Amino acid sequence: MDHLPKDPVLLLSVVNTELRDYYPSLDALCEDKHVGKDTIIGALRSIDYEYDERKNQFV
Repeated sequence: MDHLPKDPVLLLSVVNTELRDYYPSLDALCEDKHVGKDTIIGALRSIDYEYDERKNQFV
């Protein structure tokens, strides 16, 4: 996650923007950014956000 923010609130903003503008799914974002899906999910779960596949956003 060297190229993504470590702070979960900033990470939320960056990831949701990337998902909205560039990626059709969290899997596609993780593959392109070379980051584990569980890493992002865990960081955002720590601030009570979960990935909604239907919306392709963390809510």
